[in-house]
Amino acid sequence: MQEQQMSEMVQVPALDGSATFPAYVARPAGTPTAAIIVIPEIFGVNPGIRQKCDKWAELGFLAVAPDVFWRFAPGVELNPDVQAELEEAFGYYQQYDPTDGVYDIEATIKWLRATQGVTKVGCAGYCLGGRLAYMAAARTDIDASVGYYGVAIETMLDEAHAIANPLMLHIPTGDHLVGPEAQAAIHGALDTHPKVTLHDYVGLDHGFAAEMGNRRNEEGAQLADGRTVAFLKANLA
Repeated sequence: MQEQQMSEMVQVPALDGSATFPAYVARPAGTPTAAIIVIPEIFGVNPGIRQKCDKWAELGFLAVAPDVFWRFAPGVELNPDVQAELEEAFGYYQQYDPTDGVYDIEATIKWLRATQGVTKVGCAGYCLGGRLAYMAAARTDIDASVGYYGVAIETMLDEAHAIANPLMLHIPTGDHLVGPEAQAAIHGALDTHPKVTLHDYVGLDHGFAAEMGNRRNEEGAQLADGRTVAFLKANLA
């Protein structure tokens, strides 16, 4: 019988030791080559985020998706195609302090390295998670980071000097949440950064690489995900 990958919910100790937070873990069939932290959108660790973790496990990585809203909406799973759930998600985003998110990513990095038998850790984040991927690149020792349609990155470009390990950002030019001026600022600050790679997706909108639902653009998602896999494989080897 062929060995199969496994998934489970675990508890990760918070950075300050005061609590634990839930995370979805997908384990590969064999020894993981490295770990990937899949940082959710504002919709929680929903089926799409779990599917992203499962795909990383199929590629031989240990994948972990932390529950970023655990402090005030633990376990929430929302569908962006349902208007009421979309509005609920934006409400949580307004409550959320992204600095807490970076603490949780750092805690996950430490947990992975200390307990899961991996030394190299990367991340792939989406929407809010894309912003957190950028922040993790600037504020933690994560080995490589990828952000998809990260929001509010243009407000944090003064941190770019601290990015010491490779970062890739996927930027859809039609993003209704990150407008042309914000995109221009990101390019202006990061195009010449030796550790940063930017990819534009002309005409695509926010959420184009979602695993499922109305926002997905199949061609764009496959292009971006292929770039992400190659980038993280190269930088986590």
